[in-house]
Amino acid sequence: MSGPDTSRRDLLAGGAALLTAAAFAPEPAPAAAPSVRHKAGDWPVYGGTNAATKYSPLAQIDASNVAGLEIAWEWKSPDAAILAAHPELKPGEFQATPIMVDGRLFTSTAMSQVAAIDPVTGKTLWVYDPGSWKQGYPTSKGFLHRGVAYWNGRVLIGTGDNRLIALDAATGRPVPGFGDKGEVDLRAAAGESRTGEPAGLIGVTSPPVVCRGTVMVGQYINDRPDRTPMPVGTIMGFDVATGRRKWTFRLIPREGEPGSESWVPGALARTGNGNAWAPMSADDDLGLLYVPGSCPTNNFFGGDRPGDNLYGNSLVALDVATGKRRWHVQLVHHDVWDYDLPCAGNLIDITVDGRRFPAIAQVTKQGYCFVFDRRTGRPVWPIEEQPVPQSTIGPERSAKTQPVPTKPPAFERQGVTDDDLIDFTPELKAEARAILAEYDHGPVFTPLGTRPTIVLPSWVGGANWWGAAADPATGTLYVPSITAAVAMALGQDGKRTDAADGESEIAGQASIVRGPRGLPLLKPPYGRITAIDLNKGSIAWTRANGPGAKDAPQFKPYNPGWIGHTARTGPLLTKTLLFLGEGPHRPGVALKVLRAWDKATGAVVAEVSLPDHTHGPPMTYMADGRQFIVCGMGFNKAPHRLVALALPRKGTSA
Repeated sequence: MSGPDTSRRDLLAGGAALLTAAAFAPEPAPAAAPSVRHKAGDWPVYGGTNAATKYSPLAQIDASNVAGLEIAWEWKSPDAAILAAHPELKPGEFQATPIMVDGRLFTSTAMSQVAAIDPVTGKTLWVYDPGSWKQGYPTSKGFLHRGVAYWNGRVLIGTGDNRLIALDAATGRPVPGFGDKGEVDLRAAAGESRTGEPAGLIGVTSPPVVCRGTVMVGQYINDRPDRTPMPVGTIMGFDVATGRRKWTFRLIPREGEPGSESWVPGALARTGNGNAWAPMSADDDLGLLYVPGSCPTNNFFGGDRPGDNLYGNSLVALDVATGKRRWHVQLVHHDVWDYDLPCAGNLIDITVDGRRFPAIAQVTKQGYCFVFDRRTGRPVWPIEEQPVPQSTIGPERSAKTQPVPTKPPAFERQGVTDDDLIDFTPELKAEARAILAEYDHGPVFTPLGTRPTIVLPSWVGGANWWGAAADPATGTLYVPSITAAVAMALGQDGKRTDAADGESEIAGQASIVRGPRGLPLLKPPYGRITAIDLNKGSIAWTRANGPGAKDAPQFKPYNPGWIGHTARTGPLLTKTLLFLGEGPHRPGVALKVLRAWDKATGAVVAEVSLPDHTHGPPMTYMADGRQFIVCGMGFNKAPHRLVALALPRKGTSA
């Protein structure tokens, strides 16, 4: 781990050194400017505000009435018409969270269409189709998109085919004075020769960020290493009024640039990816963009890229005006687990030892929450470089240590031991031990070997793209996470042992580890919500995030109680309640409900029935005197739609 100009070896004293504030010497932060103000009843940014807290101060819906929520309206995605006309296309995932600003809802769709919606009735006001789906599947993730941004009467989207488009919020028409007829080609704007690059190799899946007149966008690059080298991940900033490119920051530096010292000679030229596919956050007062960095090519084998591989897997703070790096911290060295930073860091002011200051909390796939002073990148609590198991693959040179925060404790189960095995009965435990013996396993950061190796948390999380929610009133962070043991084996050349000739491994192509008698190998819970007190660096409470499959035939004889689910969805936080749905995953596991939780205790306050599973994090807003909660739904062939909940109007009954 390093600060702006400090190599990791300078921070190590013995096998496990403490990373302290002295390790950081960041350049001065930009001068402060007034915060951006929005109406309390709006939801103007994907994460609520640029702080990515997923928090609203609205309180019309509270513990006394939440059980009375009813469906106010449903909105169907216009993607359905495209898919009906083109049956050769496969539907994707509706992961979008709409925004609400200036009296309208705006959302993207899985196929990068943009729609304006009446927030009271759910009526479609306009739809803009950029036609990105005509280029074929945008990336190896297929059709999915998470949202749009807004600025001064404009709606901005980064599309699946790698364009940045500005639309008139009133009409849905491209803004003539932005870029070329309303759009910017992001491949060309990256300033590199990308001749012959497949249209579906690189694109945008997360919403842009607008801060201090700059609109900023990251990109998703295929997990499949389709070519050598793969494209390099770039963060780009544009003048939000004109679309003129202001700066570009490469997450894999060129030779001689800061960060290149962590690479061995020649490795930079053959390595790509290292992008920022996840949503990002920004501090409007400080003028800083916080970038969650991904891993370099490829996800599970680093034999071609020895070294720590900056700025892969790093949290990087950039000046929004210039793109200049203000500070960075690498959270995984030489990643071989696909432990990229999967979500926007939560910006929240906290009080530690009597001192109040602005912080950023970054949750990770491996189940850690790293907390920093967001002005400087200094850790709030020391971070230890701890020794980790080493790779046995011939050309691999895994990192000898990995950063581990001393506070707060890990919020997710890490690694596999005998104590983690399912133990409803002694017989089940014995069978689980026999199954475990068939795999290589160990603590977190155990690298893949030539035998199937269990990774826990796996690359689907711990935390993932849905992120966490932060309460600015209490300094509490709420993290949904999942426990999914996954196994994969590599050959001595670093390829998957089941890969076809000439094909490297692909993220996510691995086997779920099964346990005895149709049960999981590990004991529950398999999904949880963890409340973290960021003022103390301690866990306030942890709860299974739902009943899960407790009533499935294989579980029923053991009466396990709530075991949690591995369905992927995101949180919403209001002044009074925490909301979390159950997302799509395996049929028969997730329930079609939105659950309200007591923020202080983790007790379930109410469950509200929904027509389908939630997917993208919900949002809330006020319109026509009513507080609405909107949930995105639609997984593959399930209808893609938004469903709005509200309390009954006075004079009606639920």
